[in-house]
Amino acid sequence: MNSLTILVLFYSRHGATRKLAELIAQGIESVPGCDARLRTVPAVSSVAEATEPDVPADGAPYVELDDLNECAGIAVGSPTRFGNMASAMKYFWDGTASQWLSGALAGKPACVFTSTGSLHGGQESTLLSMMIPLFHHGLMVLGLPYTHPELMTTASGGTPYGASHWSGLDGKQVFTEDEKRLAIALGKRLAETAVKLNA
Repeated sequence: MNSLTILVLFYSRHGATRKLAELIAQGIESVPGCDARLRTVPAVSSVAEATEPDVPADGAPYVELDDLNECAGIAVGSPTRFGNMASAMKYFWDGTASQWLSGALAGKPACVFTSTGSLHGGQESTLLSMMIPLFHHGLMVLGLPYTHPELMTTASGGTPYGASHWSGLDGKQVFTEDEKRLAIALGKRLAETAVKLNA
C-alpha cells in the first residue's frame, strides 16, 4: 500500500504555531500508511521591495502548489491576528485559484489550528476564518468532537473547531497536556479520515 501524504501547512513567527504543527504531524504519523509533510509560507511585508529568501533559513520548506495537488488531506495553521488568520497565510490562499478552478482539493479532509498571545485573543474566530477558503476549495473540514474529554477540562487552548494553544504575550507559555493531546488527536483524526476516503 502506498503511503498517504497529509500536508501540514502553517505560518509561525515565534514558534508556537510551529510546535502545534509538529504535534498534529505526530498524530498523523501515528496512523499506519500516513506521512506528514510540514510546509510553511513566507512572511509578507508592507514594503514592496522586501522579499523572503527562496529557502527558509531553518524549519519547514515553503509550500508549493504541487503540495496541495499531491496531498490526501491538509491541516492549516496560523497565529491569530486580530481574530483572523495572519496575512501571510491569507496571501498564500489568495494565490490558489488554479487549484480552485480544477477542483484539486475537492473531497479531501482538512482541519485547522491556531495559537494566540492572550487567552481570549480570537482563537475560535481565527479557526473559522481559515475554514472559509477551505470550504471554497471543496475540502471537508473536520473539528474535534466532545468525545475528547480534554475539551471540557482545558483551561488554555483546545476547541471543537480545531487545535489551539495559548502562547502568552511573550510566546513562552508552556503547552499544557490538554493542548498536546487535542493537537495529536486532531492530526490522528485527519489521517484516519484520509485513509477511509482513499480505501
